[in-house]
Amino acid sequence: MTPDPLIARAQALWQDLAGAPVEFGRSSVSVVVSPRSKLCPPSWCGVVVLGGAGIITVPKVEVAVQLRKVAAAVPPAALVQTDVLRAELSVAEVLGPATLAYLSSSDFRPMPTDRTVTRVSAGHPWLLALLARAGQEDAGESGLDEISSPAFVVLDGVEVVAAAGYRAWPGRTAHMSVLTGPEHRSGGLAKTVASAAVAHALDAGLMPQWRARPESSRRVAHALGFQEVGAQLSVRLDDGGGVSGG
Repeated sequence: MTPDPLIARAQALWQDLAGAPVEFGRSSVSVVVSPRSKLCPPSWCGVVVLGGAGIITVPKVEVAVQLRKVAAAVPPAALVQTDVLRAELSVAEVLGPATLAYLSSSDFRPMPTDRTVTRVSAGHPWLLALLARAGQEDAGESGLDEISSPAFVVLDGVEVVAAAGYRAWPGRTAHMSVLTGPEHRSGGLAKTVASAAVAHALDAGLMPQWRARPESSRRVAHALGFQEVGAQLSVRLDDGGGVSGG
């Protein structure tokens, strides 16, 4: 069976981020020791499942032994479920899970709008003001403070009420970021600005990547044509590591 080229490209991206030689198998999970992994924070375990297969990076050999046992006992999709990990491992903290979605130019559905979308620089004071108004949690979730592209915004006067852009990742990937001001949500503005940012990324020959935890964010990605093909999370084990006694 010929692999989906979009999934294959996404898998190649995460294999590169793993920081050590590892590959997505066929309906299997590969575990590799990689202290320099970019799948997760330092000393954590990073789990990525795409297209029914997965990779896991761990900080040390003894943790790899335990994760391989867990990976052999459950299907790949279960490894990005927090309750499964907590049942099998001594977990101290989990970040995620977040869905991973990707888009090809042929599947892109540009969002029609009667709103004017303006382009500003990533560090523009108007954009920084939106991040401040949104609050630390929402601003951090959006990742808008890390974009390397221009920001595509909708203005109310000189106030940015919604913005989108992307950060350049390896493998010619555009990691998308979107944020709408708290007082302007549920009005379709996220789709409007995200559509402009996605079009910019595709025009540059990049593969848009949409990482989402909130259901509202997933709906925006789906509306634009993104294909949800997997998920990612990071897990920090207790100092003792190992398998849970329960």
